[in-house]
Amino acid sequence: MRANWFKCLLLFLMMNTGIKLFAQESEADSKVLADLRAQAEKGEARSQHLLACAFYFGDLGLAKDQVEAVKWFFKAAKQNDSSAQFNLGVCYKQGHGVAIDFVEAVKWYRKAAEQNNDNAQSNLGYCYVFGQGVETNYAEAARLFRKAADQNNASAQFNLGNSYFRGEGVVKNEIEAVNWFRKAAEQNYAPAQSSLGHCYIHGQGVAKDFSDAVKWLIKAGEKNDPFAQSNLGYCYETGQGVAKDEAEAVKWYHKAADQNRASAQFNLGLCYVKGQGIEKNDIEAYKWWLLAKAQGDEDAAKYLLVLEREMSGDQIKMSQELARNFKPQRALEPGESDLIKPDKY
Repeated sequence: MRANWFKCLLLFLMMNTGIKLFAQESEADSKVLADLRAQAEKGEARSQHLLACAFYFGDLGLAKDQVEAVKWFFKAAKQNDSSAQFNLGVCYKQGHGVAIDFVEAVKWYRKAAEQNNDNAQSNLGYCYVFGQGVETNYAEAARLFRKAADQNNASAQFNLGNSYFRGEGVVKNEIEAVNWFRKAAEQNYAPAQSSLGHCYIHGQGVAKDFSDAVKWLIKAGEKNDPFAQSNLGYCYETGQGVAKDEAEAVKWYHKAADQNRASAQFNLGLCYVKGQGIEKNDIEAYKWWLLAKAQGDEDAAKYLLVLEREMSGDQIKMSQELARNFKPQRALEPGESDLIKPDKY
């Protein structure tokens, strides 16, 4: 009885302490927010930027409000705050709190990039690569990537690696590409870890080594990189660099397919048709091949024609409905920096 009484008392004290700590944190947040708002309303740019971040991320007890965030980002950006200019560019690029407008995104990225903001330089370079809000210009993209990469910006190092890998704006050089991929990968940047793994699989810019490939792919795959997940599925399916495991292959294919990676959708469809690593299911196979075909996968288009001969009309309709209702999970493209959250308010 005494032991149970003591446990109840201990639990009460722990809960009471938790309530006090929560109250103290809430009071502290309220004070920080009040100070920020007061300074922001007086026109202090840094406080305006921090208040915008608090609204964007739902910090300091605020409800998330991207429209309100954009209002304050704009106020700080007009005062030449480079962090606010970059974040405002991201909002316009992603359509967060404002309508998507690539031209406006480029305008704000450029203002921040001219102040040597490395994230803005990297994202502006990305816009030059894909002609978003500006004419495609690979040389200008590579120039911007290098400026940011020299500041140790991981996304820029990855993008510069891609420039060398593809020979866009610079002379094609796979060894130099691997050098930049590795710099970013060692900073734990998932797209670079994924690309480095790909290079080890194919022996591009580095000696072929499936064990090293799997090492980097797992790092990126665990951070939800779909390219790495698709390649990991292949490694587990074929037993290259890792013990063969068809169920594990399906797991990784599924993660990548859910993010609309066409090659993973095709391979996942094959697994469902064969009952390889998962229970055979023609309806699921047809769905994934439809999604891969919609992205231009020619093999998926051919396999669909064969599979539909073995399916009833109702089964095909069910697969088509599943494909129509499919919503990819991934939003941000590899190589882009997302909105930067402050370390402290």
